[in-house]
Amino acid sequence: MAGSVQPRQLALALPHEEKLTRDDFLEGPANEAALALIDRWPDWPNRIMLLVGAEGSGKSHLAAIWAELSGARATSARVLTAETVPAALATGALVVEDLRPAEFDERAMFHLMNLARQDEAFVLMTARIPPSAFEIELRDLRSRLRAVPTVVLLAPDDMVFRGLILKFCADRQMSVDESVVSYLTNRIERSYAAVRQAVELLDTEALRQGRPVTRALAAELLRDA
Repeated sequence: MAGSVQPRQLALALPHEEKLTRDDFLEGPANEAALALIDRWPDWPNRIMLLVGAEGSGKSHLAAIWAELSGARATSARVLTAETVPAALATGALVVEDLRPAEFDERAMFHLMNLARQDEAFVLMTARIPPSAFEIELRDLRSRLRAVPTVVLLAPDDMVFRGLILKFCADRQMSVDESVVSYLTNRIERSYAAVRQAVELLDTEALRQGRPVTRALAAELLRDA
């Protein structure tokens, strides 16, 4: 029919489950200290430990591995309250994710640290920056948080970076060849967040355009990256 318009394929925002098992964790020099901490549990230098690293650096993956090992419950730092602390520590182990400046209840955190010490519970916290950079009003909490032993996850090396590209593609059931992996490795910012964003963009656009994920498609989408 003259003047007809072909329907445009829509990209559905389907959920993609990221695999967070020990076997799926990509080891390398950037994260070997953090992984060693998880593997040596319960032989920790302190019952409360902190993982610090950039967005997507593997903190949550490591926390999930430890939770599986320890039977830990998990909570976000921003939703923790003094009233929920006892229940959160009920199993004797707790993951506290995403500790950020001015985005958590200081009294709840102080109560958590006191109760964990009293009950001899284990706590693994994650943050993007160390507590030494936080503005904390409670003096006792400030000193305690800054005294928590910290393990830092660094920027990914070449091996881990390529592995991340393949992992995020596999999580989305994307088939990519070496030319795509090499292009992304040499083109995008050397960060975990950049890999996640680039793979998501490729997946979404390949579905929308009905095209396979190729180096040509990557070049079109990321030429200005």
